[in-house]
Amino acid sequence: MPSWRSWHRPLVVFSAVMALGAVVSAVGLAVDDRVLVDAPIWAKPFKFYLSFTVYGLSLACMLAQSTRGRRTGWWAGNVVVATSLVEMAIITGQVVRGKRSHFNVETPFDQALFTVMGITVIVLWAATLVIGLLLLRTRFADRATAWAIRGGVVIALVGAGIGFLMTLPSAEQRAGGTESPDAIGAHSVGVPDGGPSMPLTGWSTTGGDLRIPHFVGMHALQLIPLFLIALVVLAPRIARFRDAGLRLRLVRVVTVGYAGLVALTTWQALRGQPLIRPDAVTLVATGVLLVAVAAGVGVALRRPPAPAPGQQRSEPRESEPSFRSKEFTP
Repeated sequence: MPSWRSWHRPLVVFSAVMALGAVVSAVGLAVDDRVLVDAPIWAKPFKFYLSFTVYGLSLACMLAQSTRGRRTGWWAGNVVVATSLVEMAIITGQVVRGKRSHFNVETPFDQALFTVMGITVIVLWAATLVIGLLLLRTRFADRATAWAIRGGVVIALVGAGIGFLMTLPSAEQRAGGTESPDAIGAHSVGVPDGGPSMPLTGWSTTGGDLRIPHFVGMHALQLIPLFLIALVVLAPRIARFRDAGLRLRLVRVVTVGYAGLVALTTWQALRGQPLIRPDAVTLVATGVLLVAVAAGVGVALRRPPAPAPGQQRSEPRESEPSFRSKEFTP
């Protein structure tokens, strides 16, 4: 991997600020006993700060791989930083006020803040799309690296896009119900926000929760490249993983399987079904996905490894995924 000095510096600094914010939020969780929507009031900023920390570092590293449109990528990274800082300032400020940040239309001021957040999220998504398009055009020496980075970015964009579904009025709100008169939009499907939830994540245990596919999708940005890195780390001990062709096939299977997982969790949430209480149809779909991934892995492993050098006509060989790049300059 390249030195962090070649990464997009504003995103690196941004991630450090987000990590500091996570520490502050953790202190808030320990000393502030206020509860908002049946959850500790500092839980939301804590999770957002952590998520933005890894998100910013991932984009900073990936931008260093881009060989085309580097100035465009640099500015897109800056837009990600600016919009994310605005969003986190609103989330944190609302916590200090003891108010909801998301879906809150209780007063004109709260509604204005939520509107600004919506705009920043749209601009943030668009900036990430620009980065993704640049990575799609980048030529990588190792095809498995290309698949891992591009697949991770595309699935992350889909996962981020699922967040827009949360801003739509729920069925109860469209029907004019009085359960959430001061809110438009919701995380949960089929039940009001709040109520029984899973520890740490806060995901609903009584209804669907769109935060699940949102979370799963966005973190493809880290998990798929990490899978490839794990294969490379294991290569000195497991000879099969030294084959670039096998790594490529396995990354392809994992990428397609991960996309299937995002689709499955989205479908389950939209049906108003808790993650931990799947019905028979969801269990069958999960089984089909697992069998398909297992079959893909089996096929990938059964293919013979590439011949050693000297056994046939010399051809260019794919290089190890090194994530090398030139010094990043706008």
